[in-house]
Amino acid sequence: MMTRLDGNALAGDLADLFQVDLTTALARCAGCGRAGEIATAIVYASPMGRVMRCPTCDDVLGVFVSADGRAWFGLPGVSAIELPAEKP
Repeated sequence: MMTRLDGNALAGDLADLFQVDLTTALARCAGCGRAGEIATAIVYASPMGRVMRCPTCDDVLGVFVSADGRAWFGLPGVSAIELPAEKP
């Protein structure tokens, strides 16, 4: 059974990997072209991992799996990620 959540469910995992809060980054769906904050994506979570889907067309945007002290994060359905520029 998978639990349906929003993109904020990935906040801790992404911060651990990238050392930055990516939930506010804009991700563009390769399927429909929608651009929105990762926090607005639909996330399905199970003990095996998490699947991030586009809230508009339901295409898979990304997959996150962690096991044995390692993590895998793929973004097969994201054509671009936009991060805010670092402030001086």
